[in-house]
Amino acid sequence: MSELAYSTEGFTAHEASIDGISHVWWEIGEGDPCVYFHGGGTWHGFEWARDWADSFRMILPHHPNFGESGDADFRSVDDYAAHYRGFFATLGLDRFRLVGASMGGHFASTYAARNPAQIEKLVLVAPGGLRHPDAPMPDFAAIPPEEHRLIFAGDVDWVEPFWPTQPGPEWMDLRMREATASFAIRSDPEATYQALLRDLTTLHMPTLLLWGERDRMLPLPLLGEWQRALPHAESVVIPGGSHLLLDESPEAREAALAFLA
Repeated sequence: MSELAYSTEGFTAHEASIDGISHVWWEIGEGDPCVYFHGGGTWHGFEWARDWADSFRMILPHHPNFGESGDADFRSVDDYAAHYRGFFATLGLDRFRLVGASMGGHFASTYAARNPAQIEKLVLVAPGGLRHPDAPMPDFAAIPPEEHRLIFAGDVDWVEPFWPTQPGPEWMDLRMREATASFAIRSDPEATYQALLRDLTTLHMPTLLLWGERDRMLPLPLLGEWQRALPHAESVVIPGGSHLLLDESPEAREAALAFLA
């Protein structure tokens, strides 16, 4: 029995080979397609997407090197963006709404900037990739391991089943694999940062920036950097919200759904 606590009841699993890489994705709901790019961990699943299933066909891929998808020698955001062009071609998706959170927000903004004809609307939930002197990345080495999960989630009772106080080997293996993949794309942080700045100058489709007031992973000052880069974007700050905003906050899900609809 899996140690992972999230439920996939009502979701349908799919798998395809994209340039020789096994890519797994989940779907729920009917209607126009809406794709979600997850952040640097899949340990909390996609249960929040049930709330959108009456409005959209939710397409929820696990990135290569994450979750149930296969391994890939990807070392940059460019690698993922190129891979997803093949993924969407395989699914026959010509135009869709795109949502990305944290690292997935970086992926989503890059993909949208380079493939604007495909993206009807874009939602970026505390996206990664930009910088602010008052919002450094957490120094996990200086934070007790039992407190790491509270960098991502505000409610200890909510997060406990997904990130237990004493996780087992399956959970730890998943976390290590995904953490390694997340850090690999930041191996050249300056080049990655400059590429994102260039891409954002070309991003003009309707966009929503969604942030949690108490985000400890990517703190709120970063929202101002994204607003400067995307002056046309709408912004919503969720009072008391943490980093896993769509998972924990019905208000955040409602705000994003209203924008997308």
